[in-house]
Amino acid sequence: MISFNTFRSILENTLFVWIGLALILTIGGDNLFLPEWLQVIGRSHPLILHFPIVLLLFGLLFFWAPNLKAKKDLKEFGEISFLLGCNFAGITVLAGLILAQEDYEGSALEWHKWAGLAVFGLSILLYFIRNQSINFSKSLSAIIAVGVLQAGHWGADLTHGENFLLSPILKEEQETIALSEAEVFRDVVQPILQAKCISCHKEGKIKGELRMDLVEHIKKGGKSGPFVVPGDFEKSLLVTRINLPLEEKEHMPPKNKIQLTDEEKTILMDWVYSGASFDQKLEEVDTESELFQLASQKFSTEENYNFDAADPETILELNNFFREVAPIYPGSPALVVSYFGISAFDPNSLGELKAIGEQVVQLNLNKMPLNGVSFGFLSNFPNLRELQANFTDLTSDEISEITNLQSLTSLAISGNTLDDKSLESLGKMKSLEKLFIWQTGLSDAEKEKLEDKLPDTKIEYGFDGRGVIYDLNSPTIISEVNMFADSAKLEITHPIKTVEIRYSTEGEEPDSISSPIYKGPIWINKTAEVKARAFAKDWKGSPSSSVLLFRSGNPPKELKLLTQPNPNYFGKGELTLIDQIKGENNHTSGEWLGFQDEDPEVEITLADDQKPKELTISLLYHEGAYIFPPTQVEVWIKNTGNWEKIIDEIPTQSTDIKPSRFQALNYDLPTTEFKKVKIKMKAIKSLPKWHPGAGSKGWVFMDEISFLN
Repeated sequence: MISFNTFRSILENTLFVWIGLALILTIGGDNLFLPEWLQVIGRSHPLILHFPIVLLLFGLLFFWAPNLKAKKDLKEFGEISFLLGCNFAGITVLAGLILAQEDYEGSALEWHKWAGLAVFGLSILLYFIRNQSINFSKSLSAIIAVGVLQAGHWGADLTHGENFLLSPILKEEQETIALSEAEVFRDVVQPILQAKCISCHKEGKIKGELRMDLVEHIKKGGKSGPFVVPGDFEKSLLVTRINLPLEEKEHMPPKNKIQLTDEEKTILMDWVYSGASFDQKLEEVDTESELFQLASQKFSTEENYNFDAADPETILELNNFFREVAPIYPGSPALVVSYFGISAFDPNSLGELKAIGEQVVQLNLNKMPLNGVSFGFLSNFPNLRELQANFTDLTSDEISEITNLQSLTSLAISGNTLDDKSLESLGKMKSLEKLFIWQTGLSDAEKEKLEDKLPDTKIEYGFDGRGVIYDLNSPTIISEVNMFADSAKLEITHPIKTVEIRYSTEGEEPDSISSPIYKGPIWINKTAEVKARAFAKDWKGSPSSSVLLFRSGNPPKELKLLTQPNPNYFGKGELTLIDQIKGENNHTSGEWLGFQDEDPEVEITLADDQKPKELTISLLYHEGAYIFPPTQVEVWIKNTGNWEKIIDEIPTQSTDIKPSRFQALNYDLPTTEFKKVKIKMKAIKSLPKWHPGAGSKGWVFMDEISFLN
């Protein structure tokens, strides 16, 4: 049996082995080829580092407890614990130096590495001079203790992100961002990357040569390809990796990390699909897109103001038939003032607004006769952000007075003639974010000159025909319900009132010749996909907008699920398909049944008085979430004998990724007698090659089965 002194001697000599190996790896590590089995040792660094921390800190106690050192047995126990800690520190340092040869670099790594080496070296020094000066030993032990904590702090930064250790006590109060100020990447996309990706892709730890802590590195991409290619899912590393099956090695985030939610995945994919801009404002995104719908919920539509509210009695007195004074939103101290009625306009009434001058942030004077009116009253509005004075016959002197408003960020003066003096005045308004100057008679040279003076201002010149044909916006289809019992009312609107709106109710694309013209509300009495387009002379026909409305019909007597949906998308079980409640346009809303591993199959027993003529199956499609049309649909009926197949269809398959949307499969039923209906569908077994998750299993999502007599 090895004696205590022999064991101590072995441990002491082993220290010099660790010192030598550490020197080799520190000095020449970049030039060494490390076999794979050494990489395994390197990756054990986070596992074994706890041993030296505990043993070293435990051993350091004996340098601060003279009474313990006076007892021989305790002294030897303390010394051997500290010696073991030094050896484990050496092993940990070696494993860390090996691990550092992988995808790690940056200042955090350097600080962590040198702190670890310092703790290792000073611990050895302390061990061998332990019986020398007591005061020096105490001081050195305190330095080592601080070094252990600091090295651990930098190591945590490498593994979990900057200031991981201290973040709970350093947490700053999050600033509420107004929707008007929010940027898509900075305020929507980047927080997702920071929460789910950046721990492995930042300075100090750069997996796959991809950094996400700075925009320029994101644009650069990694060794496997570009991080994002605007509008191209297949070439964008971000999209392909987050859509790989969880079991795949290259799936991101790795399966041992917190995964992206469906909402986060949709936001990232829609960001790429919409162009992957790094400076786009959220308000510039299509308001109908999923990206806007999901992201806009995170921001306040209400701006915070640092002034007190005006006296309610004063506001009440200022309101009359030709002037409205109202809060910009309920409860806000900020006020909007709007004038109406040209014949009733009294320029002197503008002076009456002085009583609420501090609170006015928007002033609407459109079409008021302002020629010759002194604009000195504007000095009463120190917080005025938006001024609308379209078609008001402004003079150059009046426009010059407007330039004194340092707080103004939006100015609309369309329909007024602008001369050189006016342009010179406008060119001084550097604080403007938006300038609307439609129909102001400016030449191309004058526009270019103004743009040079206001490079940060978004200037809107309006429509200029001159041989260029522009696209119209899509109409908006409004319906209070998406599922109805007897009929539903639809209204179709467009911001340009002079356009001609044409529509269809059978899902076909409306055209400018044969499709019905919208003249008022439409009543729908059956399941229908309504599409609408806008047309106008000298404009391109708009893209179509569509809405799918479902007629609920009569519920059957009984419905049985012959196969079970995925437990994560179980809705209300069988009741989900006949509760006559339409699911939301989101498969995670809890109102859908989702099938993947088992193909959906249901058996329905009709009520005694039910003689349906039509069957409707309500589905959800969202290729980005792997939700595809079924590859086959079978409908069987039965009265008293055997089952009879009446439908065997292959629905039209997806050819690209589109936003989440409703879909209905409609089938005519025979006039023969039957009491039972069986529906079988098959989910796509292998996603197509064009899809980022090619080869993975797809899903079928359904929420309603309706029978119409």
